[in-house]
Amino acid sequence: MTINSIKKHSNLVKNVLAKTRDISSIIPINFLETSPHIFDFSKRNKKLASVDLNNAKKFIDYINNTLKISGCGFGVGGYGENRIIYRRSNLFENNVKPRSIHLGIDIWMPAKTPIYSPLTATIHSFNDNNNFGDYGPTIILQHSLHGVNFYTLYGHLSRLSLKNIKVGMKIKKGQQIATLGNYNENGQWPSHLHFQIISNLLRKKGDFPGVASVSEQKYFLTLCPNPNLILRINELKN
Repeated sequence: MTINSIKKHSNLVKNVLAKTRDISSIIPINFLETSPHIFDFSKRNKKLASVDLNNAKKFIDYINNTLKISGCGFGVGGYGENRIIYRRSNLFENNVKPRSIHLGIDIWMPAKTPIYSPLTATIHSFNDNNNFGDYGPTIILQHSLHGVNFYTLYGHLSRLSLKNIKVGMKIKKGQQIATLGNYNENGQWPSHLHFQIISNLLRKKGDFPGVASVSEQKYFLTLCPNPNLILRINELKN
């Protein structure tokens, strides 16, 4: 698939989402009644140097303490960010093309927080990507708006979220589809949702890169538009 054809379809996705007013929140409304903390996991954040990111408990403490100090009930951020936190996992550390460009938006909230579908959808695929640093339980939804097809990915879910669902299942807008997992089941991460829009899945099922190499960031950021087209979090708008 050429970059031009990807760009053309991605622009269709962006345009149809920008024109769609009736999009439900994917997280509980009470979170949106407060301002989020904007996390920075790039090298600009000097505080990360003192955090042992390989130690799940210390990483969790960093997230929780940061939210407590900021007075915020949840945290967000990360789209297009060149992150250093992926050095904690061999999953991203390829000698030729190490991956560090984040393709989604992370929403840092407590485990067991319910997650909802923003639009009517069909369950495209799901999988437990059970590797250190990976998504853990993952659900991919397929959407169609005015004839434009695209997908949304939800990573770091609870294993319970994968029970009693099946490929092709119809999902209503605003319907709960999952709950967030804890670090024992979500790829050893502090509890959060990885949310990503994907214009073309490239025939993948139950998984899709959420992080790209610097050399491939143009291709993948074109393939994966800004998730804030759906989230519409004011603090993340440019």
